[in-house]
Amino acid sequence: MNDTKHFSTGIKISAADLHALVCAIWRSAGSEEREAVLVADHLVQANLSGHDSHGVGMIPRYLRSLADGELTLNRHAKLVRDAGAVLTVEGGLAFGQVAAREAMDMGIERAKRLGICAVGLRNAHHIGRIGHWAEQCAEAGLVSFHFVNVAGDPLVAPFGGIDARFGTNPFCAAYPRRGKPPLVLDFATSRVAFGKTRVAYNKGVQLPEGCVIDHQGRPTTDPRVMHETPRGSLLTLGEFKGYGLAAMCEVFAGALSGGFTTHAETIVHSNAIINCMLSVILDPAAFDAPDADAEAEAFLAWVKASPLQQDAGEIQVPGEPELARRRERGDNGIPIDGTTWEQLLDAARQFAVAVPAVRSDQS
Repeated sequence: MNDTKHFSTGIKISAADLHALVCAIWRSAGSEEREAVLVADHLVQANLSGHDSHGVGMIPRYLRSLADGELTLNRHAKLVRDAGAVLTVEGGLAFGQVAAREAMDMGIERAKRLGICAVGLRNAHHIGRIGHWAEQCAEAGLVSFHFVNVAGDPLVAPFGGIDARFGTNPFCAAYPRRGKPPLVLDFATSRVAFGKTRVAYNKGVQLPEGCVIDHQGRPTTDPRVMHETPRGSLLTLGEFKGYGLAAMCEVFAGALSGGFTTHAETIVHSNAIINCMLSVILDPAAFDAPDADAEAEAFLAWVKASPLQQDAGEIQVPGEPELARRRERGDNGIPIDGTTWEQLLDAARQFAVAVPAVRSDQS
């Protein structure tokens, strides 16, 4: 019996069992089979990759948004304007794991035909780990970069400010490599993703220094300031540089897509997480660059050959940390903190879903 009283330190579960559990929850909640599978694919892959902030811990928030009448099941992305190499796609608060995939499918098809495509996806429910969509493009042999805003959900203070004015606004880029995993750069423009504060809050551990401030602008490592009132704010990475990139993500994704940006009139007061994304997808074959692959590989070999600093294990290129974590968690199981596991059990009970056997996480 999976009684969370026995798993206060968390549990470990296989990717296959976790995937089946997530599928069963959403099928019972009303999702069609394909939707449930796409959501499970995305959330479990995030956990496998070490991005627990964007994994199955999002399910309680999604269920609250569904109860609010915001998240809409079994809805699909809608192409609202076709300008050739520029596509505008309406998400309609569909599951982001569905709408973003369908928007990328449209962009991939057009980029293969024309060499380039810019896709503006607006008003999708949470699209999750952006690297997932860059990897989708890379699997098709295409380069991509993505600007995202978290519309109407201020969590991050501007450089020099003390209150939240915009979201964590991720940036992502990917480059396919022949016969090798792609380069994938994917990061929130805040110093930590909001979901990482949720994981720390659930575990009862502190955040690294320099990530958050309290409601009076004072530095703190306590994740409670992001989850209990009065609420504090996340800080941007790289000070004014991260702030600048976050601002451009807000404008590129929220304004150019025809969606919306964050300001006093657009604050979201429900449990919905609304994302807009501007994606530029490129076919490398469209360039006059026959040596592009060789040049890229020569550069990567050059940087990885740098002498190591003391205590540095290895030099990794973008995407390698996630691949290593997928191997480790694929072999040893995915750790889920005790609070998140209890929330998943609550969801399973709500929808009368059977729960697989798990083991205590002693790591």
